[in-house]
Amino acid sequence: MDNEQLMMSRHSMAHVLAKAILKWDSNAKLTIGPAIDNGFYYDFDMKTITPNDFAEIEKSMQKIINSSEPFTCKEISKKEALELFKDNPYKVEIINELPENEVVSIYYTGNDFVDLCRGPHVDNTSKLQNMGFKIAKVAGAYWRGSEKNKMLQRIYVYAFASKKELAEYNALMEEAAKRDHRKLGKELGIFMFSDLVGRGLPMWLPNGFVVRRALSDYITNKELKLGYKHVMTPSLANVNLYKTSGHWDHYHEDMFPSMKRDDEEYVLRPMNCPHHMMIYKNFLHSYKDLPLRIAEVANDFRFEGAGSLCGIERARAFTQNDSHIFCRPNQIESEVENVIKLILDVYEDFGFTKYKFRLSLRDEKNTEKYFGNDSLWEKSETALRKILKDNNLDFYEAKGEAAFYGPKIDVQVQSALGHDVTLSTVQLDYQLPEKFELEYVDENNQKVRPVVIHRAILGSLDRFVAFLLEETKGVLPVWLCPVQVKVLNISEAQQEYAKSIYDKLIDLGFRAELDDRNEKIGYKIREAAGSKIPYMIIVGDGEKDSNTISIRGRGNENTPNIKLEDFVNRLQNEIKNYK
Repeated sequence: MDNEQLMMSRHSMAHVLAKAILKWDSNAKLTIGPAIDNGFYYDFDMKTITPNDFAEIEKSMQKIINSSEPFTCKEISKKEALELFKDNPYKVEIINELPENEVVSIYYTGNDFVDLCRGPHVDNTSKLQNMGFKIAKVAGAYWRGSEKNKMLQRIYVYAFASKKELAEYNALMEEAAKRDHRKLGKELGIFMFSDLVGRGLPMWLPNGFVVRRALSDYITNKELKLGYKHVMTPSLANVNLYKTSGHWDHYHEDMFPSMKRDDEEYVLRPMNCPHHMMIYKNFLHSYKDLPLRIAEVANDFRFEGAGSLCGIERARAFTQNDSHIFCRPNQIESEVENVIKLILDVYEDFGFTKYKFRLSLRDEKNTEKYFGNDSLWEKSETALRKILKDNNLDFYEAKGEAAFYGPKIDVQVQSALGHDVTLSTVQLDYQLPEKFELEYVDENNQKVRPVVIHRAILGSLDRFVAFLLEETKGVLPVWLCPVQVKVLNISEAQQEYAKSIYDKLIDLGFRAELDDRNEKIGYKIREAAGSKIPYMIIVGDGEKDSNTISIRGRGNENTPNIKLEDFVNRLQNEIKNYK
């Protein structure tokens, strides 16, 4: 079954679901039910459905499929359609939006079910018999995505060409559930959310703060070695700043509402580039000063729709590892190449090997999404394409994926579940220097415009942590773990010795904890293992008498009676080399 046939079958299956729902709740109101990548969904206004009802509805669907009911298309007038669906306000709303003389397409499934639909469909439900399907979940969904409208129930159904493919997909989803960063973040005490604080506003718990700090220090130290100048700018700004940059015209719907105080109007910032433009503009620059690399680990805010929020992967408050490089045109190639080298250096530290470069371009058929003139776009797109080719980097092009002010190179990293995730980006920008009238004095003593390279290596720290949790199932590398070593004594007799080991580890700068509770050692080991702590130091009478330690490590390591100094050297090496 090719993709076109599969999508047609999924769309047909959506009508089977709708017919089954009407048998389950005769008062249900149908809305829309499109096919999607893993099956389809359908939105209903009906009595509350729970997972306990899924089996009954699936059984009804299978009965409809086995009954070999034909799909029959009929074309009627708008007036006839309004009469046919007069008891369904959702269908009436859709029909009323059609032109007056529009011919309306409807589809019958059997003789007793009809739905408003353009098709196409398979010719008979028997064609769906070999498909594998399963009701996956039910979720809330506002009618037409607007919070002003009624909340409906959206039923998601997995649907594949065969039962074998469905089984494979179910296994993938079970693995995804184990890797879900929201689940792992809660279990490991990384972050939390509170509706009272606000949806999409993460709060980082002590363990999470350690991870964020370690990541921030890691990338900051790398940047400082490469000549980046770190700054700190406010998390809000005058609306006029974003009107100057163009973000207000192109992005304000994704920003939080503005706040008026005295004679100024402020807004929470969605990105940092306008602030950095003003820092550059604060000084007179010579061509000898460039490139100037300004970097910041900055808090940003975007009003993501409630339906798109997903833990810390997609939140309304997040922190970016951001930088803007101000350079001369003849420095573009070397600066972009250096950014790519930094990206690859970071990926080597984290063990990322499956990634592709994507050249994200403007869609010339939809230019209202972008600002600037054609010649500058062509110039910047050509420059980035040349850099990728000259460095023999495997890449593909994607129209319509550019930022509104310029093209970019995105690095698409393949996750453990086979998804492409954009982690890093390099963007070339001739536009904002024009908007802000940025200048430097060139070798001919003339004032000219610099070029700006926007780049993010880790991107959003929040999304990067989410990605790492899911990649590692929470088994973070030692250098990033909130707790690197836990010291456990077998009985009270070794309590003082265990405390002395813990004190030495803390003095050496390791993140260590001491568990000297009067509990059985097996219980303490299981608890530490459940927290995914890399190393446990276990001390009993034998270790105390010989002034040694025994190690329990991830991966079933069990090393008895070694010197603390030898373990310290090993741990320091792992942390230094980001193992």
